[in-house]
Amino acid sequence: MLMLKWGISPLFWTLFPFIFFATSSQAKHDDGPVYDSSAWTECQTDPEAPLYNGGILVNKLPEYKPVKDINGDMVNSPTFTLQNLSPGSFYSFSSWVRVKNADSALISATIKVENTFAKCIGSVIAKKGCWSFLKGGFRWDSPSTSSQMDFQNSDRTRKNVEIELISYSLQPFKEKQWRKTQFEGINTERKRAVTVHVVDENGFRLPGAAVKVKQISTDFPFGCAVSKTILGNLPYQEWFAKRFKATVFENELKWYKTEPQLGQFNYTLVDQMMEFVRKNKLIARGHNMFWDDPVYIQDWLENMTSPQLKRAMKSRIKSVISKYRNEFVHWDVNNELLHFNFYEGKLGPNATLDMFKKVHREDPLATLFLNEYNVVERCDSKASVDRYIEKFKELKNGGVTVAGIGLESHFAIPNPPFMRAVLDKLATLKLPIWLTEVDVSKMYGLEEQAMYLEQILREGFSHPSVNGIMLWTSRSVGGCYQTCLTDEKFQNLPTGDVVDKLLLKEWQTKKKHGKTDEFGSYSFRGFLGEYNVSVVYNHKVINSYFSLGRGVETKHITLQI
Repeated sequence: MLMLKWGISPLFWTLFPFIFFATSSQAKHDDGPVYDSSAWTECQTDPEAPLYNGGILVNKLPEYKPVKDINGDMVNSPTFTLQNLSPGSFYSFSSWVRVKNADSALISATIKVENTFAKCIGSVIAKKGCWSFLKGGFRWDSPSTSSQMDFQNSDRTRKNVEIELISYSLQPFKEKQWRKTQFEGINTERKRAVTVHVVDENGFRLPGAAVKVKQISTDFPFGCAVSKTILGNLPYQEWFAKRFKATVFENELKWYKTEPQLGQFNYTLVDQMMEFVRKNKLIARGHNMFWDDPVYIQDWLENMTSPQLKRAMKSRIKSVISKYRNEFVHWDVNNELLHFNFYEGKLGPNATLDMFKKVHREDPLATLFLNEYNVVERCDSKASVDRYIEKFKELKNGGVTVAGIGLESHFAIPNPPFMRAVLDKLATLKLPIWLTEVDVSKMYGLEEQAMYLEQILREGFSHPSVNGIMLWTSRSVGGCYQTCLTDEKFQNLPTGDVVDKLLLKEWQTKKKHGKTDEFGSYSFRGFLGEYNVSVVYNHKVINSYFSLGRGVETKHITLQI
């Protein structure tokens, strides 16, 4: 990290973001490889050059070995034998892939752990006649230093698929190098340089003025789910309000809760929870308008005809938005549509597109999201990153110009290189990305949950295309869905300590104070958000306020005293 020194020319601070980027990038060249976030989502006639010039796969050719694929067919599969793997290191993998004997197929890359378990490290929907980009990765935690990487068809509807690879790469990063990339991502994307100029009534700069700066709120929306148990629970409310500026209701806004019987609407709990939202000036996500999972479809909906279902859905949209128009910044319009298809099965392939158009018509200021699990968590043939990207492209082709990418993020053991690779590919859509329901499986102990949660949050916060993070850690009667941040008395668990360390300490600008230099300027680099600033000079005091938003140039504030 560059040490910030006062008494430096304002020109330096104007150029600081560029200087920092250049010097830190050069430092990474000295210390090791620079992470390459490049990604492509279109099938290309000619592949791009391999990332990192091939990394440790440079000058290596895959062997083609007979293996049994997902359908039980014996096919020749490309295989790399890997040597000298370093325990604890992160590996970023990429390759351009093409298939034969099928128009398209989902191709997965796997790596064998101790020659037994094959772990998926990335996938791509590859096509015939053009090259598609697969990006993934893994952290090598085995004591062994060798392994085997295989590529197989993961599409049960495709038979005897042959796979071709070109421009492949495997680049190792030591843990320190991986963390440094995260740090630099946070420093360049979540912070900005500021110069406060102090002048007198004639505009002359005043050296030696005492300046104090305090951040009063952060720009990045970091929030947490709540349920009805927060109502009337002052210790819970106080604990929550101290940390979070955003929220989402765990179940209370879902259709099966607000209209359990046809025409019988009940928004009592939502109304009460919205009072908590308004009182604490929180932003709230609307979760969800519709949910494709048939388990959560009301009985009275299941046997409706298509016209009847359309009328019921129209009533749902009008009912909820007429009460809360402009109050929810987002709507998860159709939840988990990659895994389930109740509405598409009833209404046809344009069901989700119609939902988006109708919700937008009723609440045009809300950003409308798809929300899905197992996109960043792990490989899932139903929810691969390419299948998700295809859905957003379908929406765009149907006239939806702005949509949000919801990633539920229900993790077991996180795979940071895989997570980062998926985010890189999604970022090519240039749409807002949110981690919407972050938690860690309760199969792990409290300390393990805390360690994994920290890995997930650091990876998400440091990625420039992630616009917000919501924790799915609402405390209900008897505990939490998977991850709790506190005990029943709202004393932090290790997971809560991780959140406090990041939100209240590491990802917030500490109080700044000093004196203006010979140019009458005081400079610092701070996290984006809202600030109070006070200046004292010759027994005169001025208090002011400024907002620090995204930008590569230094933010200049001039205060007259």
